[in-house]
Amino acid sequence: MKIKTIAIDGMKTIILSPKKQNKPLPGILWIHGGGYMMGMSEMVFFSCGKMLAKKYGAVVISPEYRLAYKAPYPAALEDCYKTLVYMHEHAEELGIRKDRIIVGGESAGGGLAAAVCLYARDKQEVDVFFQIPLYPMMDCYDRESSKDNHGKVWNTKRNHWGWKHYLGDLYKADNVPKYASASRESDYHGLPPAYTFVSDGEPFYAETLQYIRNLKDAGVQAEADVYHGDVHAFDMLMPWTKNAKEAKKKLCEAYIQVLCRGDV
Repeated sequence: MKIKTIAIDGMKTIILSPKKQNKPLPGILWIHGGGYMMGMSEMVFFSCGKMLAKKYGAVVISPEYRLAYKAPYPAALEDCYKTLVYMHEHAEELGIRKDRIIVGGESAGGGLAAAVCLYARDKQEVDVFFQIPLYPMMDCYDRESSKDNHGKVWNTKRNHWGWKHYLGDLYKADNVPKYASASRESDYHGLPPAYTFVSDGEPFYAETLQYIRNLKDAGVQAEADVYHGDVHAFDMLMPWTKNAKEAKKKLCEAYIQVLCRGDV
């Protein structure tokens, strides 16, 4: 696998691609997590994005978007969407198929992935083929699973901390934009097919499943697998466990199913 670092309007961006590439491949915009407050582009090396690229061949793009403690919403969304547009406009140079652009990420990166898909649908500049918002941090309001959560890695206290900094003056407002908190959307028509997984004891359990239900109700192909446990980001932090191995296996199956349906 080739590893390249470029700057997109000054933003550090990592590109993973096969050593030998004879044809355009699916392009995956993979957005790192960290509660909108932490993380870096190098987290792609421990992500399911890299796994998909390595197993099936894809060009993976990981942007180091601005974190909320430096610049609140809409900075991160703007950076991620800018990367998506770059992928589309430089598809030939990157070896990407314009009709097979995928957006994914974990945790806050999953929330940003969903927001980018909403934004792309509404802007109509780039068609997203598939979305993979893993256990997404996408609802700025407490839900059943996030309002009194004491799970490992991420919990209610940390969730409030992340949203407070990301939203800034919008925190706890009644009119939080859907692009800031994708769960605020009311019309899910026209969004790309989705796959995700989540633990039943972590904060984002309820909002993840609600997002999938909303997509299905709008006629969008969407699936979620649920695993028992309270460790957020278990696939990255506990990759040796049965749950992590099964989650990655199911994700691979969903990925191939969607791509095969698209005649890749």
